[in-house]
Amino acid sequence: MNNPDAPQVPARMLNEFVYCPRLAYLEWVQGEWRDNAEVAEGKFHHRRVDVEAGDLPSPEEVGGAAEGEEAAPERIHARSVLLSSAELGVIARIDLVEGEGSRVTPVDYKRGAAPDLPDGAWEADRIQVAAQALVLRDNGYACDAGVVYYVKSRRRVEVPIDDELARRCREAVAGLRALAEGGTIPPPLVNSPKCVRCSLAPICLPDEVTMLREAVASERDVRRIFPARDDAYPLYVQTHGLSVGVDGEVVQVREKGKVVREVRLLDVSQLCLMGNVQVTTQALRELLARGAPVCWFSVGGWFHGMAQGAFHKNVELRRRQFALAGDPERSLAVARALVAGKIRNCRTLLRRNHPEEPTAALAEMARLAEAAERAASMETLLGLEGAAARTYFAHFGALLRGGDTGAEGAAGVGPFDFDGRNRRPPVDPVNAMLSYLYAILAKDLAVTVQAVGFDPYLGFYHQPRYGRPALALDLMEEFRPLVADSVVITVVNKREVGPKDFLRRGGAVALTPAGRKAILRAYERRMDEWVTHPVFGYRVTYRRVLEIQARLLGRYLAGEIPEYVSFVTL
Repeated sequence: MNNPDAPQVPARMLNEFVYCPRLAYLEWVQGEWRDNAEVAEGKFHHRRVDVEAGDLPSPEEVGGAAEGEEAAPERIHARSVLLSSAELGVIARIDLVEGEGSRVTPVDYKRGAAPDLPDGAWEADRIQVAAQALVLRDNGYACDAGVVYYVKSRRRVEVPIDDELARRCREAVAGLRALAEGGTIPPPLVNSPKCVRCSLAPICLPDEVTMLREAVASERDVRRIFPARDDAYPLYVQTHGLSVGVDGEVVQVREKGKVVREVRLLDVSQLCLMGNVQVTTQALRELLARGAPVCWFSVGGWFHGMAQGAFHKNVELRRRQFALAGDPERSLAVARALVAGKIRNCRTLLRRNHPEEPTAALAEMARLAEAAERAASMETLLGLEGAAARTYFAHFGALLRGGDTGAEGAAGVGPFDFDGRNRRPPVDPVNAMLSYLYAILAKDLAVTVQAVGFDPYLGFYHQPRYGRPALALDLMEEFRPLVADSVVITVVNKREVGPKDFLRRGGAVALTPAGRKAILRAYERRMDEWVTHPVFGYRVTYRRVLEIQARLLGRYLAGEIPEYVSFVTL
């Protein structure tokens, strides 16, 4: 290795590089990782060899390792051995080293079945075990062969480490290092069966990137090669005085020391604390270790911030994000797509739910959406968005057919009349619900963009302001009508909330705890609803769509797709 300061290449990454260069780049350079069933199964089969056990004497202790020397009789059986080679520039965690004396053999465990190939092993597996053997050689051991053990077949495949395999291994090391130093992610595999079971498919988006790059939507369907819905959901705790802790694999919500609710850690995607709710250090540490952020809100739902595990390793994405944010022309291109998408989604909501089709308003919003796509400046775009919002909210009240709720409730709040958008603080129930839902949606997008690797506080449309997750607000634009506004229409028209769910304090209106619970239930139902992606054609939940859109933005920043494509329903 020419540069001793260059990072050592993990032998496992050589396997990924030979299998799929893009996968190796995502994992090693960008620090991406995600479990799936295959990964979990692999961890299970590795559970014994992942535990360090057994001794591996140094070559000197067993009498040297030079070729032709008589080996010492000591038998070796060492698990999870970590060695590196400065000459090769590789570091390897070897599942098992077995041998006798100074002559050793690395054994690499693979969860799958042995392939029906002349060599008996996949090329990527052969390269990985060859790297382990070369590392052992560079540490003074004699090593003529490696073994790949395929768990599903219960078969050991011997891999001779000849000059040709050693040459291919060194080429793979050089190729992966050059790929990392080049700073350009390789293109995705095209319609490859490898993608179907790849745990990073939801991050890589191979078919989506290929389609948007080549504009072949009419020629090939886009496969949905990742789960359509999440198995874990946010846990909201909003009652004053409650505390959250953990006991084993369970999250416990406690009141005065007594457990009032238990939820499996496996089922918690994030913990949301509303107002004065405590969380123990143990619970915080366990949730962050599992990638589940902890979010804090005011009693009224204002999003204060969140705690998350170690920040995402993909500094390359954040460098591109900061560069684009500093480029007014490119920032405007993203902002135009976001605002035009929002206007079109607002128009669709009016068209679908208005009792009398407001022809003039629909025509005006179509015109404003087209104008937004051509806006010459950010100031012009802001004006177009404002004009569209005035038109939209001027007709929003007509979508609320549950307003006839009878006499005023005990809180002094009347029917759900709506006379335009107001906030800080909202002065009517509809605006109170909208503000609360926008805060929850902003939180979800802040969590999503940070999980993808972005800095949530630097946007392209919303300008940076202390404490404001500008990028989350950017991506929220196209989802305001589809998620938040839609939830308000649902809970009012289905009478899931009523006057008793609101409090009037002076000129302001706020949700009661019961009202917030009703809104949160409806919000989570909406996020779990299935929707057909308008570009890719497969069905996913809105919760998944948030991640897809954030990753598409990342692919645009990386130069993989020509433009960011908003999520617009028809």
